[in-house]
Parts: sequence; structure tokens; C-alpha cells
Amino acid sequence: MKGVSVRKIKKICVFCGANSGKDVAFVNAAFHLGEVLGKRKIDLVYGGGKLGLMGCVSTAVAQHERQVLGIIPSAFTINNLVGETCGKEIKVATMQERLVMMMELSDAFIALPGGFGTLEELFQMISWAQLNIHNKPIGVLNINGFFNGLLSFVDHAVKQEFITPRARKILISATTADELVDKLQAFRFESDPALSKLKWSPSSSQKEKLDLTLRL
Repeated sequence: MKGVSVRKIKKICVFCGANSGKDVAFVNAAFHLGEVLGKRKIDLVYGGGKLGLMGCVSTAVAQHERQVLGIIPSAFTINNLVGETCGKEIKVATMQERLVMMMELSDAFIALPGGFGTLEELFQMISWAQLNIHNKPIGVLNINGFFNGLLSFVDHAVKQEFITPRARKILISATTADELVDKLQAFRFESDPALSKLKWSPSSSQKEKLDLTLRL
């Protein structure tokens, strides 16, 4: 990436399915992503447990002697529902607390194929970036076109003027792990001038009033 300023990324949070999916390519890609993170000396934050793609990526990162942190709601640990976390584990009370901690402890976010939970986590991080709650890069690893439909829908929402072109740049995509990490490192956040006026500090008693139309 000659001539491009590189963002320092030490920890990446990976959102992905607790299932392995129909295509073996998903499993292979999850293992390969873990290998890429390990070789680049990047630690992993994830949802905990060892099921599905979550288990694949965490195992691969651990095998390369990088730190693995699983953040998991206590409800999931009852009766060993999701299996043993590969690495250190932090238990939280709620799903929202889990996502907030993931945001705070990570430098970037990657979504692999997954279901509703993965999509919720992905879009929560995107909307928080749009609202200037964080300015960390977010990307999807588009294995065998898995996210083609989602990316097309997002582009459609831009054309229909529900998502701004500036906000669309928040979501990065790539077909290989190395390319995606490179893009995350090169990402430069463009804050909406109006939304940047929002104050999210705990001491703020109320949000600053804005004269704008929010397209969320």
C-alpha cells in the first residue's frame, strides 16, 4: 500500500455464524482469516464459544499464538450451550453489553457469513459509526458472493436516498482476508458534519439539537 497512510490495528472483532454453513468454503475462509490475523500479529475479539465459524476463526488465531478474547452473555454458558471459548472469556449480562464491550476493545470489525445475529452486530456497528459513536473500520469478507445481495440492497438504499453516499463508505468489502485487512488499515473515516455535532459522553444530559434530516 505504497503512499497510503496505514491505520494501526491491534485487535479485530469478528462477527460470524455459530453454524458452519452449507459451503465448505465458509469454513476454509474462517480458518484462513484466523491465519491472516495471526501472521499479521493481530489479536481477536469475538462472541465466544467454539461453534461454527466462530470456532474456526478463534482456533486459527490461537494456533498462531495471538490473544483470543471471547465476550459472551452468561445465558449462553449455561449447560455449555456454545462450547468452551478458545482463549480468555468475559461474561456479560446482556447482548447489548456484549456489543458495547466489543466496540470498545476492538480497533476494527469484520463480518463473515452468518445469520440474523451476525447481521445485527454488523449493522449496529455501521449505524454507530454513522452516528459518530466510533470511527473504526468495518468490513465484510464476501466469500463466494455470500454478501452480494446485502451489498446490492445497501446500494439500492443509497439510490433511494435512505443512505447517504458518505455513509455508504463506512461498509467495506473484499473477497480475500488479506485484501480486507489492507482496506481496513487504509480506511479514513468521513464524519457527517451535522452528525459530528452529536455528544455521546456519559456526562451529557441531552443530545445537542440538530437541524437536519437523519437518514438512518
